[in-house]
Amino acid sequence: MDIKNIRLSVLDQSPVRKGVTAEQAVQETIALAKYTDALGFYRYWVAEHHNTGSLAGSTPEVLIAYLASQTKHIRVGSGGVMMPNHSALKVAENFRMLEALAPGRIDLGMGRAPGTDRITAAMLNPSNQFREQDFVEQLADLVNYFHDRADPGTIQQKIRAIPQVKTIPAMWLLSSSGQSGLFAAHFGMGFSFAHFINPVGGAQAVKAYKERFQPSEDLQRAEANMAIFVFCSEDEEKIAQHKAIMDYRFIQFEKGMGIQPLAYADVKDAEYTLPEQDRIRYNRQRVVAGTPAMVKERLTNLAESYGIDEIIAVTITENFEDRLRSYELLAQLFELPIPF
Repeated sequence: MDIKNIRLSVLDQSPVRKGVTAEQAVQETIALAKYTDALGFYRYWVAEHHNTGSLAGSTPEVLIAYLASQTKHIRVGSGGVMMPNHSALKVAENFRMLEALAPGRIDLGMGRAPGTDRITAAMLNPSNQFREQDFVEQLADLVNYFHDRADPGTIQQKIRAIPQVKTIPAMWLLSSSGQSGLFAAHFGMGFSFAHFINPVGGAQAVKAYKERFQPSEDLQRAEANMAIFVFCSEDEEKIAQHKAIMDYRFIQFEKGMGIQPLAYADVKDAEYTLPEQDRIRYNRQRVVAGTPAMVKERLTNLAESYGIDEIIAVTITENFEDRLRSYELLAQLFELPIPF
């Protein structure tokens, strides 16, 4: 695959680094959006997480509005809005307003997980039943709201999503299992596979999505990408330290200890059991961390195996400058076109 045909994008969870406040984390998100916009990245997605102090991104619809005002070329969107926490009408109105503010630059990426624990999810939406059918109905309602129509005989015939704007955000379904890829194919939406959550089965999920894709009035051809943890550096020691932090973070999360801000000093003496070492080997498939040459080869091979032309890089580092530099190196490696 010609690297010039690979588009690079960003998924930002607004991580709160150790010793840094949530306010600073949000300012880093703003700075990174501006930086990657200037570097030629294609889209910038922000996440929805709740009840975790280490990730400041809880309201993508609010953050998107500000990021769109601070950038010029890059598409800005959600990766994603967790639909069980919201009504379809409220999501439609939020994203219609965003389209009014930045027409043609907004992505609505949606997930069917709550982005938090079950107790918090119940507080966010007390009527949430966690049923798959509810998600499917929300998607159907959402499309109708965006097109100012309703199924005959339904209460939606009396409702319009305001403001009534002419453009519609690009709709994407996010998945770490593949099931939502089938929904995306049915509704004619884009499909993004979360390789950074599940490193197995992504290529097969994208293949199934493409085979079953039904063109919609909003998307005529199947469009897919994948998201993966990436860290690119010219410093071998920084690469080793980054891997150590990620290894530790995954193990702690799998033990139910949540996501904690970490520095290398916190993990450098960690010892792991044999089962934990197996998990580390598995989880390292979720990450591409290395020198520019290595990262270029790995990402190009992944794009080929998935049959996609867009990779979304998720980068969390101990130092913000290393995060900026990693994205800068990616832009150079894949010869991203500089926007004018």
